[in-house]
Amino acid sequence: MRLDDIKPFLGLLIFGNIENLVLSAQGVIEGANPLTVAIASIIAVIIWFSIGTFGTKAAMKYSRHIEFIGGLAIFILGIQSMLPVILTLI
Repeated sequence: MRLDDIKPFLGLLIFGNIENLVLSAQGVIEGANPLTVAIASIIAVIIWFSIGTFGTKAAMKYSRHIEFIGGLAIFILGIQSMLPVILTLI
């Protein structure tokens, strides 16, 4: 795999890391068990790595759509994680 092959997905990779931070903050706010979250995260990473490895060629023609949907999901999750705190401040 060359860098040119994954270049359309670099934004999604960067925002995916931001999404992980948002989800971990959301877990802290909700009082989630850290061990359960860690195990679920590892399973999710393995699944996404497998999907990414085998599905990249099929997804290349949809890279712009995938990046938009990923960014929208990150935006929605960010709002969802901040909303309870904002409502307690009001």
